Amino acid sequence: MTFPHSAALANLARIGQLKAEPPDARERSGLLRSAIVLLQDARQTSLSLESRFDLTYNAAHAAALSALRVHGYRSENRYLVFQCLEHTLGFKPQQWLLLNQAHTKRNLAEYEGDLDVTVGFVEELDRTCRAPDYGSAGAGEPVVTENAAPQSALVPDAVPQERALTAA
Repeated sequence: MTFPHSAALANLARIGQLKAEPPDARERSGLLRSAIVLLQDARQTSLSLESRFDLTYNAAHAAALSALRVHGYRSENRYLVFQCLEHTLGFKPQQWLLLNQAHTKRNLAEYEGDLDVTVGFVEELDRTCRAPDYGSAGAGEPVVTENAAPQSALVPDAVPQERALTAA
């Protein structure tokens, strides 16, 4: 089964926005494991709000990069990694736009020392990573590709036993 948006990813690679690279099951497993641990840590209310945001944002990026890598691509542009969720997991624009907003907030904090987040924003970002309807192909059907198991959330609760990924 081929994901219907693979042509969009190929076009992004053709114009140099993505780099084609064979999927790597070990890398994917590591990215997902990292995302899970980061989200677990981000739920520690004893941490500062800034730390919780940073952990949640980095979990979202690791998971989104994992989804891109499953399709055989890589990007050095974090914004594009989030935007590609439309093509890798079937996200609707309003779903990945929250991740883009988090990216903008992260950049302001990282490069200008200005972090403006609320508990509500961090919790919404967490829900975006965990919500069962995110990443579905529509009509309640999970996305399935040639190289990946169905995924019903950006960050699963646990990393499933990986099977070998092969380039399509």
